[in-house]
Amino acid sequence: MAVRRYEQPGYSRNILDSGQALLVIVAGVLLIVAITDTAVADVTDVSAAIAFGALIAFGELLRLTLPGDREAAPIAAAGSLAYALLIRVQDMPARNSMQQVVAVAAVGMLIGALPHLAVGRPARLTSMAARLVAVACVAAVFRPLAGHQVISGHWWSALPVMLSLVVLAWLVEAAIAALVRTDVLRARFGVALADELRVQLPLGVAVGTSALLIAFAAEVMGLFAVAVFAAPLLVTQVALRRFAGIRATYLQTVRALARVTEIGGYVEAGHSARVSKLSVDIGRELGMPEADLLELEYAALMHDIGQLSLRDPIPGGATVLVSREEQRRIAEYGAEVIQQAKVLDSVADIVRRQSDPARMPNRADEPPLSSRIIRAANAFDDLVGSSVEPSRAAAAVERLRLDTAGEYDPAVVEALAALVARRP
Repeated sequence: MAVRRYEQPGYSRNILDSGQALLVIVAGVLLIVAITDTAVADVTDVSAAIAFGALIAFGELLRLTLPGDREAAPIAAAGSLAYALLIRVQDMPARNSMQQVVAVAAVGMLIGALPHLAVGRPARLTSMAARLVAVACVAAVFRPLAGHQVISGHWWSALPVMLSLVVLAWLVEAAIAALVRTDVLRARFGVALADELRVQLPLGVAVGTSALLIAFAAEVMGLFAVAVFAAPLLVTQVALRRFAGIRATYLQTVRALARVTEIGGYVEAGHSARVSKLSVDIGRELGMPEADLLELEYAALMHDIGQLSLRDPIPGGATVLVSREEQRRIAEYGAEVIQQAKVLDSVADIVRRQSDPARMPNRADEPPLSSRIIRAANAFDDLVGSSVEPSRAAAAVERLRLDTAGEYDPAVVEALAALVARRP
């Protein structure tokens, strides 16, 4: 089932802009330097390189998509980190250099990505480059220390250093992902970074723990530890894949439900989708976190479902043209319908409060920001519709901006104006 998530079109298609291209170039330079140096110096511990390279390729083959169209390969990430943090393989010290770690990780990722390319899936070069840079940072710090007596002699002295480097890798990858999303989605970096840390924390803990277990277990179990301690991460990945599938189906169901008003002739075709996209863009412009943006999308998609209670449809479905009491009744009915799902109470409250003016006599009674965004986005689309004429859009924004009755939030209107001004 093809599902378009609430991110702007283009992010999931892996179209490289200047920032993403620079990241890929950096990773490419790392790869070339690493392979050249490894070829000149010869590969050490060939069996370990093959075992970890196979694990990385296998993990890249089983990569999954997390909420927000984030691509992740937890098994590949754990294998790369474990190879970078390797101290001994049974009785033999690990002699793999930083360059060899980067070369094995990169080659494994590329081999694992080939089947995806063969069936027409995107290469996801940006995500692979971010993981490679994070592993390179860890290997650059740890590989020179691996042969030191303090590190190789006692596991309790090595653990704090290894744990710190696992956290470093997680932070580097999250920061790179946040920079990419800031550039592509025009989000605020602080908000994007907080979203990345929140979403990737559970998986980051699983990946880091697995990497440490593989690195320490290899001293006792040898390369057999690579397969044994990757298995729990595989189970976790299967569970995450099922969760992502359920969430995608859930969003698709909401989209289908939102089209009922269009099929019934209550609103113009495409109105709900346009209001939803515009609302999310406004929310991102205002710095809303990703969890709130998802609720905002749900509410914006279903904001007009209350019109099903009308005996006679509003001409064009333009609720901006009817009285406030009628708007309130439509919003209340829509909220009651949404509440029947039993899991969307916050979304129902957003829909219910969309009929309230932005400025209330008592500031504590002001509607949520999401409700104020939907109110402005809905009014804008009622005035503009599917037209792409710049003058018409500018006139609609000016009409909302000149509101003197407090119907629309000035900050929301200014964010809308900024979006309209950036339209090609």
